[in-house]
Amino acid sequence: MLILFVHGMGRTPISATPMLWRLRRHGHSVDVVGYFTGTETFAEIANRVSLKIQEMAEKGEYVLIGHSLGGLMLRAALQNMPKNIRSPKHLFLLGSPVSPARLAQKSQHELGFQLVSGDCGQLLASAARLSKIPMPSIPKTAIVGTRSFPLTKKYFLEDENDGVVSVSECAHQDISEVIKVPVVHTFLPSSRKVSRVIVDKISDIQSGLTIQ
Repeated sequence: MLILFVHGMGRTPISATPMLWRLRRHGHSVDVVGYFTGTETFAEIANRVSLKIQEMAEKGEYVLIGHSLGGLMLRAALQNMPKNIRSPKHLFLLGSPVSPARLAQKSQHELGFQLVSGDCGQLLASAARLSKIPMPSIPKTAIVGTRSFPLTKKYFLEDENDGVVSVSECAHQDISEVIKVPVVHTFLPSSRKVSRVIVDKISDIQSGLTIQ
């Protein structure tokens, strides 16, 4: 299976090295898209992601994996794909917010946050902008962390969270499969538990393709 991974804000493709290694060990071909929110707008990054998806779609069946902001990038990229492009077989969203992230809303007016996160940070805090990124009509799995972080726990009260986003912020009526893992947000892409979920799901997808 061809796989495209897009990392989260403030991270790099290196953040998913353990997962990508495990996927390659199972015979999958993995590619990544890197970006820096301090110098690129959300639209610019999403456009690059869209081009990479189109390039991958020409080679065969593929799946997409997005961590946090990376999941939003993939959803936005799919929104603007040409109609004749092969659709992904599955979309994995790792701790990817669907509604405004409360930590982004809290920090959106702070200069440090603005310099590092740029336009993408403002998008994460905006209900209006997030509502314009549709949930694609393809099979999806949301994998969300439930291990909170002491420094941010006070912002979530009793809501299950991974230290950066809550489970409720990652929920959507069009995501029927939500899998919780006891992992903090930062380590979702490198978690062995997350890798196992993805490897098993891809195996099921390939079995379905073989039967067809």
